[in-house]
Amino acid sequence: MFGEGILKGLAETARNFFGSYVSKDRLTTVQFPEQRLPQIEAARNFPFLVYDGEDWQQGMRCVSCFICEKECPPKCIFIEKSTDKKPDAVGKPQFYPKVFNIDVSVCMSCQICVEVCPFDAIKMDVAFEHSTNNRFAGLLWDKKELAKPNEYYRQIHPIEAAAVDAALAEERAKVAAKAKAAADAKAAAIAAAAASTSVEVATEK
Repeated sequence: MFGEGILKGLAETARNFFGSYVSKDRLTTVQFPEQRLPQIEAARNFPFLVYDGEDWQQGMRCVSCFICEKECPPKCIFIEKSTDKKPDAVGKPQFYPKVFNIDVSVCMSCQICVEVCPFDAIKMDVAFEHSTNNRFAGLLWDKKELAKPNEYYRQIHPIEAAAVDAALAEERAKVAAKAKAAADAKAAAIAAAAASTSVEVATEK
């Protein structure tokens, strides 16, 4: 029948229109910004840098490995490595980014930077209200603007963050166990050397 598809479409529109007066499930309009739908965990917009603790500079997980910069398809990430080192999230001395910029006017939200990061330092945010009247400096975010605490990461991606925290805790435990074993071995060597010295002194007497 000619025009059957149009009639079906109009019927579906009428059903949803009149149904919205009697069914909340059909009332899908949200009065933004006064009303907001909760963000789903899989949502993603632009990247941010995760840091642990209170100090965003000291606790930043990024170690300037340049992997995200190299793998970024639109080349919107720019990193400069520091000349000194600081302890990372698991206590190992690591380099850190002296400069870390992302040009979000170019970013395509592909999440490749997140997938290739071996330190779980960069994640995707769900925030989307980033309008600005400065199309250049306003859309070039530095590491201070990008830095967000691990608590924020837990709020927006709870399942993913829990897995990352568990992996980091396991890594910290391994590092602590290794350090303890090294300290015990050193103490044992010192004790053995002291005992040997005591035996030699006793023998000379």
